[in-house]
Amino acid sequence: MPPTLASLVQHSALKLTVRAGADRLDTPVRWAHASELADPVPYMDGGELLLVTATNLDAEDPEAMRRYVQRLAGAGVAGIGFAVGVTYEDIPDALVAAADESGLPLLEVPRRTPFIAISKAVSAAIAADQYRAVTAGFEAQRELTRAALAGDGPGELLTRLAAYVDGWAALYDTSGAVVAAAPEWAARRAARLTPDVERLRDRPAPASAVVGDTDDRVELQSLGTGRRTRGALAVGTGAALGTAERYAVHSAVALLTLTTARSRSLQGAEQRLGAAVLRMLLAGQPDHARAVAGDLYGGLLDAPFRLLIAEAFTPSAPSAPVATELLAETMEAAAARAGEALLMVPEGERIVVLAADGGAAVAACATHAGTQDERPAHEPGKEEGDVVVGLSAPSGPIAVAAAYKQAEQALSVARRRGRALVEHEELAAGSVLPLLADDAVRAFADGMLRPLYEHDAKGRGDLVASLQAWLSRHGQWDAAAADLGVHRHTLRYRMRRVEEILGRSLDDPDVRMELWLALKTTAASSGTP
Repeated sequence: MPPTLASLVQHSALKLTVRAGADRLDTPVRWAHASELADPVPYMDGGELLLVTATNLDAEDPEAMRRYVQRLAGAGVAGIGFAVGVTYEDIPDALVAAADESGLPLLEVPRRTPFIAISKAVSAAIAADQYRAVTAGFEAQRELTRAALAGDGPGELLTRLAAYVDGWAALYDTSGAVVAAAPEWAARRAARLTPDVERLRDRPAPASAVVGDTDDRVELQSLGTGRRTRGALAVGTGAALGTAERYAVHSAVALLTLTTARSRSLQGAEQRLGAAVLRMLLAGQPDHARAVAGDLYGGLLDAPFRLLIAEAFTPSAPSAPVATELLAETMEAAAARAGEALLMVPEGERIVVLAADGGAAVAACATHAGTQDERPAHEPGKEEGDVVVGLSAPSGPIAVAAAYKQAEQALSVARRRGRALVEHEELAAGSVLPLLADDAVRAFADGMLRPLYEHDAKGRGDLVASLQAWLSRHGQWDAAAADLGVHRHTLRYRMRRVEEILGRSLDDPDVRMELWLALKTTAASSGTP
């Protein structure tokens, strides 16, 4: 602990006597400073023991001493050391009364005790305290290093750190989720800080922030050696960290950063292995893929899984790599918490993932996409920072090539519809008509039907409506004519005109299909039923 007024009073060589403020002797002393100025406050930082002989003070004037002491107390001075036998044989009553009134400690310094002796005592105590803090910090660093090298994950390191700072500690991944906390009760408290961790994540590493209040002061420290934050450490205490505690926190940050970097290297190796497994599966070699997968991915191939392809909504934007990386980290964190295997392979500007069907990683991807779709469309930068995902139907090792094609198709539809995620099962269960919402399809429909619209625009008949009625009734003349309110011979004449204008036969089923889809496409684009 730093020196206090009490420790100076108890110093046998100084012979100091307490004349006022005896109840405040536990005040820390940051330095001892001698000044005979009538107003030394502009030169004070706070926490000093002010040593005076009152050469330039009217120490017997009660009002002058009241103003003098109040200014010192307001500046955060720790106390006054008054040397007797120099200017005054005893401390004047006016100064003692003023110190009592303000509650500022007043120490009597005997003539035989030079001010330099008090300064040396304070300096030596501060140096000893700093030495103890550094020594304790190094010891804490050794203990934390042992915990980090134990290979049991970050739990033991956090436990020792929390005990050392007499508080709690928590580790977050890049998504802001709590990976581990110590003691166990701190996990719930740490989870409430996720928004603060997310804001810290958006700043270049290293970054730090202080949140909370005096009852639970929390320091957040980012983890990572580059500009990209790889996680965060939270340390909660009841007061500001001391020197020794800060050494311990900095050591924990360094160790967790190294651990994270090591984990990233291992992930890189796993990623290369996963790429080989995926290539074999796509080549129709599931047996070879299983042999290569081993224990790392073997369990994933033994149960139904999903294949998903994700890419940035705007691949050329500067934020594109960050967008896909954030999704990847979100899925990795979810899989790690659930103990699931996850095969993830970068493929150019996108990622290909094999994840357990119904597992935590797929659910995290869906949540991420749902959050993205719920944001306001006018939100600045929304498109550049978003991803689109295509998700296959549940599959197995022998059908990965088909699952890849399904994910590609779903991805294409997701991009065309402006959706964050589309499952292939949606395409199989839904209507084909929404898939026609494409500029090329609309251009084909407009070109095919334009001669009929131009004919109708000149008032020569209602060929488009007649064609639609006839096709909707599957070529039944009487039913279609009744829908239009015309004679069936009139309808027959109109259909012959359609064939003449288009130069195509309505007896051809392909022609009827193309005309029907063209009518539906133009109706959808114009907003008519």
